[in-house]
Amino acid sequence: MAVSNQFALLGQRRFAPFFSTQFLGALNDNIFRNGLVILITFQGVRIFGMDHTVLANIAAFLFILPFFLFSATAGQLADKYEKSILMRRIKLLEIGLMTLAASALLSRQYPVLLFVLFLMGCQSTLFGPVKYAYLPQKLRTEELIGGNALVESGTYVAIILGLIIGIETVDIDSDRQTILAITLIVVACIGYMTSRQIPATEAVDPGLKINWNTWKETWHIVNYAHEEKSVFLSILGISWFWFFGSAMTIQIPAYTADILHGNETIVTTLFIAFAVGVGIGSLLCERMSGHRIELGLVPFGSIGMSLFALDLYFAQPNASIASYASVAQFLGTAGNWRILADLALLGAFGGFYSVPLYALIQQRSNRKHLSRIIAANNIINSLLMVLAAIISIAVLKAGFSIPELFVVVAVLNALVAIYIYSLLPEFLMRFLAWLITNFVYRLRPSGLENIPKNGPAVVVCNHVSFMDPIILGGSIPRPMRFVMYYKIFQMPFLSFIFRNAKAIPIASRKEDEALMESAFDKVDAELAAGHIVCIFPEGGLTEDGNVQKFKPGIEKIIARRAVPVIPVALGRLWGSWFSRRRSGGLRKIPGRLFARVPVIIGNAVAPADATAEKLELLVRTLRGERR
Repeated sequence: MAVSNQFALLGQRRFAPFFSTQFLGALNDNIFRNGLVILITFQGVRIFGMDHTVLANIAAFLFILPFFLFSATAGQLADKYEKSILMRRIKLLEIGLMTLAASALLSRQYPVLLFVLFLMGCQSTLFGPVKYAYLPQKLRTEELIGGNALVESGTYVAIILGLIIGIETVDIDSDRQTILAITLIVVACIGYMTSRQIPATEAVDPGLKINWNTWKETWHIVNYAHEEKSVFLSILGISWFWFFGSAMTIQIPAYTADILHGNETIVTTLFIAFAVGVGIGSLLCERMSGHRIELGLVPFGSIGMSLFALDLYFAQPNASIASYASVAQFLGTAGNWRILADLALLGAFGGFYSVPLYALIQQRSNRKHLSRIIAANNIINSLLMVLAAIISIAVLKAGFSIPELFVVVAVLNALVAIYIYSLLPEFLMRFLAWLITNFVYRLRPSGLENIPKNGPAVVVCNHVSFMDPIILGGSIPRPMRFVMYYKIFQMPFLSFIFRNAKAIPIASRKEDEALMESAFDKVDAELAAGHIVCIFPEGGLTEDGNVQKFKPGIEKIIARRAVPVIPVALGRLWGSWFSRRRSGGLRKIPGRLFARVPVIIGNAVAPADATAEKLELLVRTLRGERR
């Protein structure tokens, strides 16, 4: 039975112990890391003569470096071995590392803490591929968004608690750090106990021979990720998110001390705002996506990330004249609420951006290689995070202020987003479809199970409005290549969208025979490549809302390449803003705004039975009286 709400997973053994284990691991990471950052930033601890602005970025670099060095090995281990045992062993390693950290804290061997931070990065490197590969083995496809959202939001709740506990334990016991040392060991032990309740999860490739040559295996697993273009571009998108997040959040302690003139409690407040935003944004993904993997949220998220990073600069472009000794004083200044709002909204839009990308990787990757693909993701993530630390240091050393660094990151985010969406237009199409379905229409797709998960097929659909390709692209989970009348293809603005979506323009033989033949050749090539091609066999928009006679072009397509044909009907679009009037012109007055638009997907028709006449009848039947 399908889970109706993502929170129901928290009561199930297949998810709850795993969630608790990863939550406690993230909590301990953040208690230690933030305790160390506060020691460096506010307690005057200097290591090797470096000040707090440089040490904060060095610490981030040391934690991230193992992801680059050891992810290839971690991915192989996660595919080869049973996952619950592997997670328990990784948690035992955490207990050992926290014991070493406690000893270094009590003896004030602060350089050792940097070494422990590097080893904690190694432990997190081992856990990452297991964590994200576990989810698709235990959750159904429709649960992946909710499961990933809970993991993402849980991680940021752990960040909040880790901040509070790390900062408060340092502040309460600033001379000896006994409380921080004990806390680290206790949390690690509890995490090990929860890991013992994780159900057995079989290895996906038990015969795998481990390649200990890290550099060679790194190349192999990146090639695995390259097998599916959308997966690889999603990895690049996630990696950029970590670049963006690292470049922004690493600066928060120094931003608080140097720009806001605040103390440790203000740092905690700012981090809490960001983390709460990510948690809320992640949890909203399931509702906003309708319990499916909605790629349209990704461009929406990237737009918000840039906008609120820019606004963070304008909220406090120069060092504050006032100083703040408490949260109450900080919040007593109206302009500081804008800073909190910017950080919270940055986090929320980051959640919209990252959760669908993680779910897409889990859904579209080859299951046998999934842990190694996650490892490839971690390698590229680590490269971008290291790059974020290096660029941040370089920009600050060049004389830029921290608020000006925020502007640099915001502009880079916009440029990277444009580049990624130009490479994979599916994101842009789904974004437009998401906007339309949330602000113009309310789509009601049915029969999605009739769309094959892989392999070629032709979708035939009635043609009611100029928005039909976008509506279909947003309703059907696989990317499609649309065949459309060349005059529609050439329409201003829409032409840009259709070109990037690799639509295929077509004309009648009388208008342009060469274009028509070229279109059939392109359709055949797309089907040969295993894609879905969508055509509107009526040959143009309906002027009266009725399904027109299907032209025989579909029969020519099937004669060249025998693939299944899937009839689809759109209803309740006639009379909308983007449909034609009886006179043939485009409607100028908005109509049927927010209407429920059924998208009915019928059973696949075998190639031998796919005649224009039969397909027309099927589409008419599916649509019924819903013009």
